[in-house]
Amino acid sequence: QVQLVESGGGLVQAGGSLRLSCAASGNIGSINAMGWYRQAPGKQRELVARITSGVSTNYADSVKGRFTISRDNGKNTVYLQMDSLKPEDTAVYYCNGFIRAGVPSRWGDYWGQGTQVTVSS
Repeated sequence: QVQLVESGGGLVQAGGSLRLSCAASGNIGSINAMGWYRQAPGKQRELVARITSGVSTNYADSVKGRFTISRDNGKNTVYLQMDSLKPEDTAVYYCNGFIRAGVPSRWGDYWGQGTQVTVSS
């Protein structure tokens, strides 16, 4: 099967930076889009940033100019560089990938377990 493992979350002061990583492993054939979502307490999960296999990107308006998504296809890894962090960025951040895997291979939507990001004021 496919596993997405996130790392890099933690506690940071407002104005600081964090870099999240998400590595996909397993019987992977190919990876299409990958993205980061977040869910704050009492709120719905929302898209933060997304990058296609052709490295086209899109961002939530709330993070444009502060966050940068990138990927290393050779390592099946996606990154989220978060700068100028604000208390309202506090949430659990989830990695997502649309991945072809298995035998026979099939496309599926996969999620990581989530990593906590807390921004103090």
